[in-house]
Amino acid sequence: MMEALLKHLIDITCQRDHTLLNSSVVSALQALTGAEQVRVHELFRFRHQLFVQPKAWLQNGAVVLAEDSTQIENQGEPISRFPSLISAIRDRQNCVEEMTAAGARILWLPIWLNDKVSTCLEVTNPAPYCDNTLRVLEGILGVYRNYQSILDYSERDSLTGLLNRKTFDEKFSRLLAASAPEGAPHESEDERRHHAKAASQWLAVVDIDHFKRVNDQFGHLYGDEVLILVANLLRSSFRAHDRVFRFGGEEFVVLLRSTTLEEAHRIFERFRISVEQHAFPQVGQVTVSLGFACITQESPVVILGHADQALYYAKENGRNRVCYYDGLVSSGLLHSEMANDTVEFF
Repeated sequence: MMEALLKHLIDITCQRDHTLLNSSVVSALQALTGAEQVRVHELFRFRHQLFVQPKAWLQNGAVVLAEDSTQIENQGEPISRFPSLISAIRDRQNCVEEMTAAGARILWLPIWLNDKVSTCLEVTNPAPYCDNTLRVLEGILGVYRNYQSILDYSERDSLTGLLNRKTFDEKFSRLLAASAPEGAPHESEDERRHHAKAASQWLAVVDIDHFKRVNDQFGHLYGDEVLILVANLLRSSFRAHDRVFRFGGEEFVVLLRSTTLEEAHRIFERFRISVEQHAFPQVGQVTVSLGFACITQESPVVILGHADQALYYAKENGRNRVCYYDGLVSSGLLHSEMANDTVEFF
């Protein structure tokens, strides 16, 4: 038992990524407690409602990661469907046991970080655990909680709390690897047009319009508040399995997953309107420009370049608008030249 415990502790403490950390803790709890099922859930707000979405779980004896799937079926359930979890969070408890109608025992284990819960574990077993097993479980959770805190510090922007540029490079590479068959060639124009109708992955670059003017007129303190409020609007506008990053300055990037072009445009437009209609203290109205492109088999620099070109077009043609790269190119409004995976911007 001690040897197995040390092995899993080593595995947990060598991870430098939330996804792999979740995989490690699921494996550890299943192996050390004999649990029938272990799930790691993310808690997130969407349109003022709190949702619960599984991020890692056991399936046929192996750990499944939601992030490795490009077709995400479970987009989260309202927390109202989990009264025991609500009770644990309301009473600030570390563990609540629930008996299901089928006779299974579920342990709900909120992970408290800075008096907040954004992650919880669900451990299902048909029989109650002895005191020794509960102590092992508590120890594993303590290590997991500490590493969650360390990874949050390294992966997130200190001002807005969004994921940072370094994390974008890792997440984007992971998304490309998961969605592309090995050795797949670059896509043809017909295949690119197919993305307009099929559910695809999308990359958007967001820029706050006239942000320098905000800093110059109102000061950097109000400029920082604008950044924080825009970040909050980004969080509430996108789903849990999408990813939002602060690239630096007033620029943000969104990875929008598994949706059609029409739906992607609608989601981005809804976010743009939410910023335009928001009352920013002292500053008043703030707007954003957004350029987006489909995530294809092309290299990351080309995909990011396409979204950047669409953003540049939006900024140069009135601001406060959403522009789609392939739509601009097909209508003759935008031209790009590419050679050897480099992009020339116009």
